[in-house]
Amino acid sequence: MKATKINAYNVYNKGKKQAGVSDEVTLPDFEALTETISGPGFLGEIDEPLLGHFGASEMEIPFRTLNEEMFDLLAAGNAVDLTLRMSTQAIVESTLATDFLPSRVVVRGKSKGFTGGKVKQGEGTGSSVKVEIIYILIEYNGKKKFELDKLNFVYKVNDVDLLAKVRKQV
Repeated sequence: MKATKINAYNVYNKGKKQAGVSDEVTLPDFEALTETISGPGFLGEIDEPLLGHFGASEMEIPFRTLNEEMFDLLAAGNAVDLTLRMSTQAIVESTLATDFLPSRVVVRGKSKGFTGGKVKQGEGTGSSVKVEIIYILIEYNGKKKFELDKLNFVYKVNDVDLLAKVRKQV
């Protein structure tokens, strides 16, 4: 199957469907922490990634208007526990039929601010909440593809624990 687009999606906070989320959510970027290595035996410099260690990442959840669900994400001291469930439309190569694949993104973290947006008659406010990512799991077609848990020292790609050996040694 060849995935072509997201057919539909919903956002949930602690299992409760979020009303008023606008048309798109941008998934976070992850950039590995690096150290520049140079000296004898190297031809120039190498920015060597520290496996499993990433800089701070955030995700912005846009809302059409100010609403209860948005402010629930801002409650001081509460963890944010979001799940995005998607249906990815795909083409079956052998028959050219349309099929659908499930995808899921689970994000846990802390609210780190919000944008109030604009007030204009007949339009949405464009409000949003920013979430600092502490844990993320990305599943595609029922398979775990990426998992990062900064507090529990877990980094998995294609459900392979890349730091298992490190955890045993420290």
